[in-house]
Amino acid sequence: QVQLVESGGGLVQAGGSLRLSCAASGRTFSAYRMAWFRRAPGKEREFVATINRIASITDYTDSVKGRFTISRDNAKNTLYLQMNSLKPEGTAVYYCAASAAVVRSIRQSDYNYWGQGTQVTVST
Repeated sequence: QVQLVESGGGLVQAGGSLRLSCAASGRTFSAYRMAWFRRAPGKEREFVATINRIASITDYTDSVKGRFTISRDNAKNTLYLQMNSLKPEGTAVYYCAASAAVVRSIRQSDYNYWGQGTQVTVST
């Protein structure tokens, strides 16, 4: 089992930037495919980005391509999401997730472990 804790959320003006972090513990971080999901007010949770074990493959939802960057530091057991040019519709609770199967997937059901989430609020 792996435990995940997100941090770095907060209030930011539209057009600004935030960097989210997800600290992992309990098992070897490098053995997991990692992902970010988010849930906006009044909406279902959606996929944002994913990264493979050695950071050679990344995938993003269309709405964040060119603005968000997912990365990881396996030596620090930490996952990151750099968010630039933030928009009000980016307001959401952001969750990190880990897949023990290390499959290339955007499906929530393929991710075995989840953090509690961190709130991001983008103001106009």
